[in-house]
Amino acid sequence: MSFSDRGNSFRGRDSNRGGSRDSNRGGFRGGNSGPRELYPAVCSDCGVETQVPFKPIEGRPVYCRDCLPKHRKF
Repeated sequence: MSFSDRGNSFRGRDSNRGGSRDSNRGGFRGGNSGPRELYPAVCSDCGVETQVPFKPIEGRPVYCRDCLPKHRKF
């Protein structure tokens, strides 16, 4: 069995796991649905104006690309 054969059989099994899961495909990571809508925000750390791919909620901190890694909990 070659590598490509294994990949095809895996996808075949995955697609047969249940109708409800298949309908959820294309969620956050699926496909390119066009440009992402960006919202203006001010970084809670450094105060720089930035844009984020979600609508900021008042009272919750928003960080720019430079400050975000300092606040990740990995």
